Amino acid sequence: MTTTPDTAVRPNPARDTWNVLTRELKPVVRDPFSLIFSLLQPLVFLGLFAPLLVGTSGVPVAETLQWFVPGVLVMIVLFGTGATGSNLQYEMMTGSHERTLVAPLSRASLLIGRALKEIAPIVVQALLIVLIAWPFGFAVNVPGLVIGLALLAVFGVGLGSLSYTLALKTKDREWLFWGVQQTLIFPLLILSGMLLPLDEGPAWMRAVATVNPVNWVVQAERALFAGDLGAIEVLWGWVAALVLALVGLWVGIRAMRKSS
Repeated sequence: MTTTPDTAVRPNPARDTWNVLTRELKPVVRDPFSLIFSLLQPLVFLGLFAPLLVGTSGVPVAETLQWFVPGVLVMIVLFGTGATGSNLQYEMMTGSHERTLVAPLSRASLLIGRALKEIAPIVVQALLIVLIAWPFGFAVNVPGLVIGLALLAVFGVGLGSLSYTLALKTKDREWLFWGVQQTLIFPLLILSGMLLPLDEGPAWMRAVATVNPVNWVVQAERALFAGDLGAIEVLWGWVAALVLALVGLWVGIRAMRKSS
């Protein structure tokens, strides 16, 4: 009597992505303090920088927050998802990543699941910042808030994918990951008008800002939170976020498939 070998488990992209996503979310659920602690930097900017803007511009606090808070929300995504590749680097150093590579999982799901995991922290942190700013006069437009959170999520998926790609490309060279990350993140922040308006800046700075996707996302968030849902800035913000997400996922999936 002959026996039939067990059928090999074939990768299922949708199922595998869900499994990777839930696996990545478990540490966040177990240790929510790390999520709250990561808000420290945005809160410092909100608590110390916003009063300076009020003092120098003479604009009322509520109006200043209406301009400044959306930029802080984008800052959370920029700093948070931009550094997530370090988690993957740690997994590669400990051998955990290599074990997932030999598992019967779609290689694309290993990247997509990790990238989607960034959405939950982004939404929770953004809502906390909004709740903190609200008693000080920050007005919340509910439809704008919902669309703005969706825009931040798409933007975060793109940045997270690029961060994971950088981690894969700088395997065993943690210093290079942080060198590239820090070199890029601060010019993107300054040239986005996130902290200070660029209207009075040099012509070259304003020109560079027009091709900075972070700048368009910041402008879109400001329009959305002001309730101007049909503003052209909202359209360009979505274009910038979607292009970044598509490019990030494409290069990230390619890098993951070549990973060993």
